[in-house]
Amino acid sequence: MNSQTIASQSPIAVGVLGFGGLGQAATRVLMPKTEMQLVAAADKQGYVYDARGLEPQTCIEAYRDRGSVGYVESGGVLSQQSIADLIQAAPNVQGYFLALPNLPNTFMASVVQQFIASGWRGVLVDALKRTSAMEQIYALRDELQAAGITYMTGCGATPGLLTAAATVAAQSYTEIHSVKITFGVGIANWEAYRATIREDIAHMPEYDVDSARAMSDEEVAALLDRTDGILQLENMEHADDLMLELAGICDRDQVTVGGIVDTRNSKKPLSTNVQVTGRTFEGKISTHTFTLGDETSMAANVCGPAFGYLKAGITLHQRGQHGLYTAAEVMPQFVR
Repeated sequence: MNSQTIASQSPIAVGVLGFGGLGQAATRVLMPKTEMQLVAAADKQGYVYDARGLEPQTCIEAYRDRGSVGYVESGGVLSQQSIADLIQAAPNVQGYFLALPNLPNTFMASVVQQFIASGWRGVLVDALKRTSAMEQIYALRDELQAAGITYMTGCGATPGLLTAAATVAAQSYTEIHSVKITFGVGIANWEAYRATIREDIAHMPEYDVDSARAMSDEEVAALLDRTDGILQLENMEHADDLMLELAGICDRDQVTVGGIVDTRNSKKPLSTNVQVTGRTFEGKISTHTFTLGDETSMAANVCGPAFGYLKAGITLHQRGQHGLYTAAEVMPQFVR
């Protein structure tokens, strides 16, 4: 079934798990789309489901003003096991974007296991960062296939958009020497992306996942005061390396990821890009560079690809292709 066939059907019913900065941005990305319709969302304190479609702004206001989408008047439910309850309450959701923090490092895998155990069949998409977190998802590939779930992992910006670009760029070469991903992120207010910023802090030399997760908002603010709001990240544990290795592009130790996050300015501190260096069949050494436009935000570069991969996952699922796929294996499909 191709994308035109999907477009002729009813909109794909999708849900968003996690309603921080990334989850809220995901709902805004969906607003102008006609091929997908937001019908479900969940956060730590509750969930909301309406098969007729949700109003993103109503969900955002409920979360902002009262702390949970569970307070949405129509379809909102407060729950301390919101994901499990939503899965049971909304069996007709075809796909979910897991816009969840991966702190602790085992959290995403534990969520996936809830889906496997529930009997739900559909498409899941994540924007995981850490290699070790993706390895836990990879270990569940046989269970996902048996459960009838099509799982798309590493489908944000990096890993995701830039990993896919590296996969395409690699085709010019007979051997790959290096893949270097460098990102610049500008956020006017770090508190809008608290989980994302904590994940970034966990990559800094003097921190790890546990210590970053344990930091209070005041401690994060104090750290950012000391660095003038700048986080400089080098040699990050980023799952681009695992994805490119699984795709047969190069060994994981040939992949490096780093960047700069400015938590006080929306303007990017540097242009996000991926550089793929290799040798052609004529023996020439060359580098392909793919650069993202500075005007595109982190949210645009994460959520857009995530829904593109969700649409691709729906196509695979309708063909009976279940199990685990990465952004380096499958092309995303543009969501109109």
